[in-house]
This record gives sequence, structure tokens and C-alpha cells, in this order.
Amino acid sequence: MEFSMQAIGTIHTPFTEKSETPIQASRSQAAGQVVVLPEYAPGLKDIEGFSHIILLYIFHRSSGYSLQVKPFLDNSLHGLFVTRYPRRPNPIGLSVVELVARQENVLDVRGVDVLDGTPLLDIKPYVPDFDIRRDVRTGWYETRDKQ
Repeated sequence: MEFSMQAIGTIHTPFTEKSETPIQASRSQAAGQVVVLPEYAPGLKDIEGFSHIILLYIFHRSSGYSLQVKPFLDNSLHGLFVTRYPRRPNPIGLSVVELVARQENVLDVRGVDVLDGTPLLDIKPYVPDFDIRRDVRTGWYETRDKQ
């Protein structure tokens, strides 16, 4: 099955090289801008009421993939789908960022962890009642080698 998607905007950040990019949004304080294409701007109505938003995007400078990878925070190989490794069969990324301000179709955000020029696929509100889970297990991450 094949799907066709189009970017609804672009994420702008201070990061131009993969090596500069924070590993996770929760570990970043970097500022960025999400520029939504004007035809999608009406979809931002009432977004100012949310402190955080979820950005879905394409890892546009990633190519190829391996089904077993060594993630940043561990020294062992793990299955690709139990990591957040960017080289994936469908290079879709997800970040929860703080929404600082909105001017028309431009969102100022904090906590970005993507490369400048990243194509934006979608925006969703972060809602703790929907997004926070209790009694969570985190697999290999709990027992990783922390050195």
C-alpha cells in the first residue's frame, strides 16, 4: 500500500547539520519557527490556547534504514521500531515542542530538535489527558548501559 503526502509547512531551526541537532526535543531549549503554508493557516485557529504541540515531519535528509540499530543512549543493537532512530522505512519524525507565540501562519516554538528546512506533515495539540500514560514500561531504555 502506498500513500501520498504533502508538506503543510516548514520547520526552521538553528541546526544545519545532523551533528548539531539535539537528540530529543525534551532535551532542547532551542528556538525555532514553524511556518505553515498560508492555505492551511485557518487550521491554526485556537492553537494559542495550547502550551505544547506535537509536530509530525519528514526526516528529509535521512536515507536508507537498518532493522537493527544502536541508539544514541545505548551500546547494544535493538530493533529499529523500539528506537527513535531517524533512518526508517518511512522517515517520519515526531517532536513535542513548546508553543511560544503565533503570528498569522508562523508559530514560534521552543525545544526543537530537527534540521532547518524540515518538511512539516501535521500538527496536533499535546493534551496530557490523552498523551500521558501511567504504569509505562520502557524496555531496553530502563536497563541500558548508562556510561
